[in-house]
Amino acid sequence: MVMAVAVFDPSFAASKRSARRQVAPGPPSPPPRRWFGSVAVAVALVGLVAVIVLGITAETTRALALPGGVATFIGSLTGLAGMYLALVQVVIVARIPALERILGQDGMLRWHRRLGPWPISLLVAHALFVTIGYAQASRSGIWHEVDALLTSYPDVLAATVGLALMVMIGITSIRAVRNRMRRETWWAVHLYIYLALALSFAHVIALGPSFVGHPLVRIVWSVIWAATAGAVLVYRLVVPFARSLRHRLRVVEVRREAPGVTSVICSGKHLDRLAVSGGQFFAWRFLTRELWWQAHPYSISALPRPPYLRLTVKAIGDHSSAVARLRPGTRVAIEGPYGAVTAHARTHQKVVLFAGGIGITALRSLLEDLPRQSEPVVIMRASSEDQLVLRAEVAELVRHRRGVLHEIVGSRRALASTKELLRRLVPDITRRDLYVCGPPGMIEDVVAAAASLGVPKRAIHYELFSW
Repeated sequence: MVMAVAVFDPSFAASKRSARRQVAPGPPSPPPRRWFGSVAVAVALVGLVAVIVLGITAETTRALALPGGVATFIGSLTGLAGMYLALVQVVIVARIPALERILGQDGMLRWHRRLGPWPISLLVAHALFVTIGYAQASRSGIWHEVDALLTSYPDVLAATVGLALMVMIGITSIRAVRNRMRRETWWAVHLYIYLALALSFAHVIALGPSFVGHPLVRIVWSVIWAATAGAVLVYRLVVPFARSLRHRLRVVEVRREAPGVTSVICSGKHLDRLAVSGGQFFAWRFLTRELWWQAHPYSISALPRPPYLRLTVKAIGDHSSAVARLRPGTRVAIEGPYGAVTAHARTHQKVVLFAGGIGITALRSLLEDLPRQSEPVVIMRASSEDQLVLRAEVAELVRHRRGVLHEIVGSRRALASTKELLRRLVPDITRRDLYVCGPPGMIEDVVAAAASLGVPKRAIHYELFSW
């Protein structure tokens, strides 16, 4: 207990009596269950095969022989597969805890992006082939058939709007476009995916050849749709709301740690029951007039010390800059905890922690979760000495675990190569796990250097806070 207070002393806003009443951190987050990921992939693949088989068996040889039959069949098949993959995409980012603990935020986003072009491409192909097939069947022109579909067929206009929204979302996901947008704008645009899927649902059930005259298939597809919507509602809305209501966090102090770096200390209820591991983060929603509508991911910079919880933020964008202006008493809602870069990921007893700038916040809380025998080698890198955030706390935690702390100050160009740095400072790096946190460019550099030194991929742990 003495160690906890020495490293994270929240008595700034409380009496000495309340500070003495602090209790130990709550339980860590559950360890990842790797088998769940394999089961999830298997279920998704079986579902995709079932959708394709369903589309094929719904067609007859006679229907294919009619004018436009082949084009309509291709359109139906691509529509089913595209809509199914769109639902899978939504499930991936629904923050299902068992899946999130395996992949982490950046892992889920990587899979989301890899899958992204497929549902949009398939649904565009669906619209084109169905239009061509119907035009051939009615012996009319393409544009005449477009007008007929939009004005005469139930729910087609709504589905077309939904497809247009998906295409818009796909365009904003292209890196060159995304990098020119504010994060808040990009996030707001992506919320339209839920509207797009809702607009498409009735059209699929009403007109899909696999559903017309097949009530059981309609029921099964409706259950899949409802389960997807339920996962989003439960894990993105209900659970965060219930957790926020239970813990009732409020800002008690905003403390300047370094130029442009601020710690926000919150006080709440029942934090001894909040299962969170060092290295994890929450999506924080500060309930002020300018910030209430958006949640941003920030790592905890210390394990909870009930009744206190701390995050440390560097002013980079609009939201992080506004955090420094928060006032005591501000209510806080949270989503999480999230993140797979925890002590659960270790494959060796000993570790290396490599932090760039504000990346030390996640690794500082991770240090608290490491056993005394971990003998951590901690490398803090910053452009200037005043950017070595939380250095006194980190030094104390490293000393307590019989480790070594290296502070590297200066521009990346002026410093030795990362490979040579790791070779010199951590000669036994291949017998350690490596945790990296910092700017994306630095993470890529450190990961590549470690791999070239022979560190196995499974022993390298990092998470990118990209969007």
